[in-house]
Amino acid sequence: MAKGKGKRDAAVKRQYETLPYPPRDPKDEAARLIEGSPSHLDELNHYLFAGKRDFSQPFRALVAGGGTGDAAIMLAQHLADRGKAGHVTYLDLSSASRQVAEARAEARGLDNIDFLTGSLLDLPSLNLAPFDYIDCCGVLHHLEEPVAGLAALVSCLADDGGMGLMVYATLGRTGVYPVQNALRSLTEGDSVGNQVKLAKNLLKDLPPANWLNKNKVLGDHKLGEDAALYDLLLHPRDRSYLVPEVLDLLTETGMQLVRFIEPVRYEPEMYLKDPELRKRARKLDTGARAALAENLSGSIKTHTFYARKLHGTAAGEARFDPEMIPVLKDNNAEILSRTLAARSSLTVHFDTDPVTLDIPDGAADFVRYINNQRNLREIQSEMSMTWPNFRTAFAPVYKMLQGLNLLWLKSS
Repeated sequence: MAKGKGKRDAAVKRQYETLPYPPRDPKDEAARLIEGSPSHLDELNHYLFAGKRDFSQPFRALVAGGGTGDAAIMLAQHLADRGKAGHVTYLDLSSASRQVAEARAEARGLDNIDFLTGSLLDLPSLNLAPFDYIDCCGVLHHLEEPVAGLAALVSCLADDGGMGLMVYATLGRTGVYPVQNALRSLTEGDSVGNQVKLAKNLLKDLPPANWLNKNKVLGDHKLGEDAALYDLLLHPRDRSYLVPEVLDLLTETGMQLVRFIEPVRYEPEMYLKDPELRKRARKLDTGARAALAENLSGSIKTHTFYARKLHGTAAGEARFDPEMIPVLKDNNAEILSRTLAARSSLTVHFDTDPVTLDIPDGAADFVRYINNQRNLREIQSEMSMTWPNFRTAFAPVYKMLQGLNLLWLKSS
């Protein structure tokens, strides 16, 4: 590891100037929009604004540590699709990464992004506040002082706003740090290009028993992309978090967790079959349940989550109420309803781990009525049910789909 904070700062900057991450080609914007969590507009609306944010009104978003632009481009495109009131500020210390992000925005004809080069630690002095929403993914765990970094973000967050964050998770990165340490001892002081070359040679020689070889949920070093390999195994400064450490980080900066994504991964019942153990797990508080689920899973490699100010006024998560409109993530009601109708259980894969969920009765019928425009009251009416009966019947369906992060709620 580079000795001293200043040298580590310089090494981090050198990495992203040499190998912008993630690697993106602006020409690909003509064929697809990269979407994900956090910061999908319908998703953040569900978790932070109770589904009731009107995006035709002014909405200011910050992407702190914007890299090559995934979050900034997604947010800007979603906001542009809703009107002219939304605006995104992109901030990153790498001018090379910024150039890629700017080229992607130009390819899409997006004019609702301001591009800035700099550190998120400088935010309090930039007079940019307040932001309604802040995205910070893959950044805090690369800072010398993550608490100071998050505090800088909090200082420019509106009281009724919220954040979408991602940090590395410890258990799913088993094997990474011993190899990082080995490579530091062997390649420190070399050029980025030579470090990559030597890392590839080392990976060829790793014994089968090495924990990195045993870890099947990690694959960045196998993608053939130098930027991905470097970010995983040669980064000059990174750390990871267990669930309790995430919660402590939030508490230290006056923030509170709204929800981990995907929610179902943080439910212990996903991994426990014994009735007595399930009963005991249900008695734990939310944080303890999430920590238990992480320990049982053992394969969560990143923690993605939404947070709001502890004493702020952000509404938080949407509720299953009659006037709310259910929104399917991919607007694929027909395909999903056929899938649910054809079986009694659903097997999903998180990273490489298959998880089987029981499909609640009537799930296919409920999904068939979702068109991202009809509210729950209208669906209830079309199904000729009273609201109490409808809620009792379909709340479990909603819980399953929302837990998989496939279904959100918004107001009309």
